[in-house]
Amino acid sequence: MRISAINTIPLRLPYKKPFHWAQGVVDAAEVILVEVRTDSGIVGYGESIGSPSSVAVQDLLNQAAALCLDQNPFDSARLTQSAYQQLFAAQGTCSSPHFGAQVLAGLEMALWDVAGKASGCAVHQLLGGAVREHIQYFGFPQGGSPEELSNEARAWLELGSEVIYLKVGRGEAVDMANVEQVRAVIGNKRLRIDANEAWDPLTASRMIRKLAAFDIEFVEQPTRSDSLSALAQVKRSSPVPIAADQLVFTPEDVYEVCLRQAADVIVLGLHETGGITNFRKAASIAEAAGIRICLHGLYETGITTCATNQVAATLPNLDDGNQYMNHLLDEDIIETPNLDLRNGELSVICGPGLGFELDWDAVNRAKESHRQFSARHSA
Repeated sequence: MRISAINTIPLRLPYKKPFHWAQGVVDAAEVILVEVRTDSGIVGYGESIGSPSSVAVQDLLNQAAALCLDQNPFDSARLTQSAYQQLFAAQGTCSSPHFGAQVLAGLEMALWDVAGKASGCAVHQLLGGAVREHIQYFGFPQGGSPEELSNEARAWLELGSEVIYLKVGRGEAVDMANVEQVRAVIGNKRLRIDANEAWDPLTASRMIRKLAAFDIEFVEQPTRSDSLSALAQVKRSSPVPIAADQLVFTPEDVYEVCLRQAADVIVLGLHETGGITNFRKAASIAEAAGIRICLHGLYETGITTCATNQVAATLPNLDDGNQYMNHLLDEDIIETPNLDLRNGELSVICGPGLGFELDWDAVNRAKESHRQFSARHSA
């Protein structure tokens, strides 16, 4: 079996409401759908995040695709490594493993989807099999005010969520009001907060001391992602456990976090690592250090949810409250399986491949949405 064609399609999927976080406000998920076709008729799908520019990401994916034609789709590790070498390292951009991973993640996902479909297995079976039956997720309330956030937190509890996750880093007064009101609503349920790099070490120490009064389970990425030492400094004096997120992409990043004892939890996603193979490498390093992996989400669709579900099923050190982004979408592009959470859980998806079927009407609407958005912003 050989790769006969690879197609890339930019999509834009509006959110139900604006997504507020420390770095700004986002109103849609922009992705590049990757379609890998083979000479045997098997087709696999993945997606890459379209930021910071879907035009740039699509162009790089198309260059990577050209390198994969007439190759064996089962050779995903070699193909993605070769693509990174030729697109980035050989061009002198040797410090691009993070961006390169995000570009190539969709291609790697699609190759695994092909491999699973060709073998008649779910991808998790190709990886050694599932060690659990369900993946647990946290409730992720959205809103610009304490009232909106607390109302959504209440709704997540009614849906069975045991863990609530809240964005902070939006200013001291806003953060305190939001956390206080959400805590009042959720009672003794577990509460996590994510500052998304918004604080320097001094601010982080002050804010964590204040917020600790609300029984915070952990604080995610309080300091900038370009300084491991800053995160380690905060962790040494923090009364609350610390999670690493934006500074952890590669297996080497995970090793350094573990070596420096800079975090109690590592938050990691398929787009950061560049796909399933490196995700498992990174998770294994954390496992050896006795650290949990919490699944990260970005501006994505159900394709990533299904792919992440497959790899998460195989991880002994998976956290029991993971990030779930599908609830943000006004419309997903997945027809099956049903990705609605039940009691805060999704069952492990059983394939074949990554285990989903696309809703092509929804894909076409997302394609047209991207075309219209691009036309408005290029005029």
